[in-house]
Amino acid sequence: MIHRFDRLLTELPPPSDFDPAGAAVVQELMGGKFGELSTLMNYTFQSFNYRDREKTRPFYDLIANIAAEEYGHIELVGHTIGTMLTDIDATDGSPDPAGFPLDGFPQAGNPHHFVAGGRGALPQDSRGLPWTGDNVVSTGDLVTDLTHNFFLETGARSGKLRVYESVDHPAARALTGYLLVRGGVHQVAYARTLENLTGADMTKLFPSPRIPTDKIPECRPHIERGDDARIYRFSPTDFTQIAAVFNGLHPETGKPLEVVDDDPESRPRPEDPPAQPDVFAPSYEPEEIEEIADKLREQAGLPKRHIDE
Repeated sequence: MIHRFDRLLTELPPPSDFDPAGAAVVQELMGGKFGELSTLMNYTFQSFNYRDREKTRPFYDLIANIAAEEYGHIELVGHTIGTMLTDIDATDGSPDPAGFPLDGFPQAGNPHHFVAGGRGALPQDSRGLPWTGDNVVSTGDLVTDLTHNFFLETGARSGKLRVYESVDHPAARALTGYLLVRGGVHQVAYARTLENLTGADMTKLFPSPRIPTDKIPECRPHIERGDDARIYRFSPTDFTQIAAVFNGLHPETGKPLEVVDDDPESRPRPEDPPAQPDVFAPSYEPEEIEEIADKLREQAGLPKRHIDE
């Protein structure tokens, strides 16, 4: 069961430059073979299918808990794509009435973002092809699944670096900087877990790929905070045995690996992007929906707007 909070795992820049072509590239981090949907669903199905968990709980706890974090990663990717597809007036941050016409989008990026997604993310890769469950590996054999997960995180980090180098939008750079660091932790986690299980020294395969995250500006704040050597535990009471398999030293930096209880209240609230009227037609205008919501809140005895607005 997922207990969801209206927070993002990390802060992302608000809408700025309109970049539909870049958003199409970032879609690879959502629905590509090595994207966040793949990591989420691989670990989720492995946790669903895990047998004899009470006797071997440290391994189950690690996989199930990382799956929970991956849910937060797809949220970050989706939020980033929406930010990049937001067309605003640079003077006051309002929707740009003279913005990019819809008939130009097929040449500028992924047309699905506008004709199907309402200027938002979709479960697709950078080619516009839908993500498929064929990307899920859940064999029922723990060593096979952990080895696959190490390889999956390796491919995912390569993809993130390529997107980082391909797209210079500030939201895309902030996203990939964070995911490169956290993906590195998951890579270490699966390597260390395999070593604890089999005795195989997976650190001889690490770093793979060789990514100097300490030299990437958008990675440094997360490294300085210690996020390159931490597994966050996303439950107030469960998944308590992760430290039995996630321990020792980081193979690159020598930092001690640690398990930390996550504090959702310390995470930032997502930026609320402005309405984009062109993709609402011919439905209600955004202002009409706001008026209806205000009346419904009043009838329910709630404040007219959210307390944080």
